[in-house]
Amino acid sequence: MPARKKSNRARAARTPRGEVTRSRLLEVAHGLFLKRGFHGTSMRQIAQAAGVAVGGIYNHYPSKEKIFAAVLDAYHPYHTILPALETIEGETVEAFLREASRRIYAGVAGAEANLLPLMFIEVVEFQGRHLKQLVEKIAPSLQEFIRRFAQRRGQMRSVPSPVMLRTFMSLLVGFFLSEMLLKDSALFQPGRYDWFGGMVDIYLHGILKPED
Repeated sequence: MPARKKSNRARAARTPRGEVTRSRLLEVAHGLFLKRGFHGTSMRQIAQAAGVAVGGIYNHYPSKEKIFAAVLDAYHPYHTILPALETIEGETVEAFLREASRRIYAGVAGAEANLLPLMFIEVVEFQGRHLKQLVEKIAPSLQEFIRRFAQRRGQMRSVPSPVMLRTFMSLLVGFFLSEMLLKDSALFQPGRYDWFGGMVDIYLHGILKPED
């Protein structure tokens, strides 16, 4: 038997059955939400796809909205991004932020197709309330990132740190949203420019040359 199969079986044996069921429910619910949308997906469909009784879902999640919130959390890349940001050691503000951007890009690139449709559902159907809860959950890590960022060597403008963080987050969201929607257009073809690096450069230095 291949070592990987043995490893998977050993892991499954150590994992509580309820955890395995919850993981399976989130996996199939994620696929159904992407394919059918929130209102087009029923609890019965999720149960059938997961191979559990409809009543069994309620032992894990009391409502379809709770399942959606759990899916949004499970498929959000902060799980890999935040640990990666904790180990950045750039000496200057620019080096620190460029490395942070590189790690964020590595954590999100390729995952946007699984994440952004969920974000659209979240904004349209729930007015972002689950995202607000998620931000509150990771707020301590974001505050620590701001603190470490501000300690780097470099002369920055007098802009409040939360404003800098919000602007940086807006840049990231805007990039990945436009990447998903516009990358196949003639104007925004991949490889034509260093799109992400260019946006980070504008964030750091603006678009105006310093006046003599």
